[in-house]
Amino acid sequence: MDAAIAVDPLPPPAPRPRAPASLVVLATLAVGYTLWAAQTIILPVMLAAFFALIGNPILRGLRKLYIPRFLGALLVLCLGLAGTVTLAAQLAGPAAEWVQQAPRQMRQIARDVRDFTKPMMQANQAAENFARAAGGEGQRGVQIVRTQMDDPYKALVRTPKLAASVLAVVLLTFFFMVYGESLQRHAIALLPNRQQQRFTTEIMLDIEREVSRYVLTISVINTLVGLIFAGILYVLQIPLPEALLWGTVVALLNFAPYVGPLIGVMLMLLMGFVEFHTPLSAMLPAILYLALHTIEGQVVTPIVLGRRMAISPLMLILALMLFGWLWGMVGLLLAVPLLVCIKMVLSRVEGMQRWARLLE
Repeated sequence: MDAAIAVDPLPPPAPRPRAPASLVVLATLAVGYTLWAAQTIILPVMLAAFFALIGNPILRGLRKLYIPRFLGALLVLCLGLAGTVTLAAQLAGPAAEWVQQAPRQMRQIARDVRDFTKPMMQANQAAENFARAAGGEGQRGVQIVRTQMDDPYKALVRTPKLAASVLAVVLLTFFFMVYGESLQRHAIALLPNRQQQRFTTEIMLDIEREVSRYVLTISVINTLVGLIFAGILYVLQIPLPEALLWGTVVALLNFAPYVGPLIGVMLMLLMGFVEFHTPLSAMLPAILYLALHTIEGQVVTPIVLGRRMAISPLMLILALMLFGWLWGMVGLLLAVPLLVCIKMVLSRVEGMQRWARLLE
């Protein structure tokens, strides 16, 4: 009987080498620089994807009515453009009036502040006189620095670029709504086996539905907040066009948590001093806006969206700082939807759930 031949067991597989920390840092810096340098291309694509996510739930409802996706996307886009143009036409007059009257309004605010601080200025003047009488130099007078307005021709040069960007966003939004699903299917078909294709399809459909629901819900909530605040201003005897202007500003600022409401409070204080001229009445719009935002942020939005969409306030602030630095006001608008999308992707990928919990 032959002796058994001993076979050495196979060695364990070598562990996958981890990327050096310096390589990770360099890759992160390269991605950040690319996002900043290519913002002329990236921003229209991101904005179009954002608007397409708003329109996708409406498209799904239209498909249940047997309306083709092409016609549904065209209908949604036309209605959105018509509403935007109508709103812009209604707000152009009050906005232009505010821009024209800004110097006079700022002088009026300066007079109101000067009257309010007159006792303190008199006390400061008395202290200067006392210091001068005692042999001191006192404080130097205030120097008035006059700034020159931007050259109007610069705005004229920027107009074609802005028009081209708006046109690119409109066209990309339409194509995202029409061909987004087919592009997604073709991309998933590149995966090697059916199991991965099925798993990826489920994840992407789930993420697309949840993010679309989030973006649409937040857009509806912010629109209602703007309309309610415009109604509050109208009750406070603000003319309806101006009330709608400030309601639109509030609705747009509400897309940027923490930063937007802070800017909104300062704007409402400025508007209050212009409209009411007394300190107590001037603070009323800002107080009412802050109360409305508190109810929306602490009661309405958590109830409507639920816990799954909750994001850590610290992570929100960091995301707003990062994307605001990269892309300006558009970055502030897109920061929260991007963060929600990242969280949902991490929560559904095996081994990445702990990173998703870091964002909560």
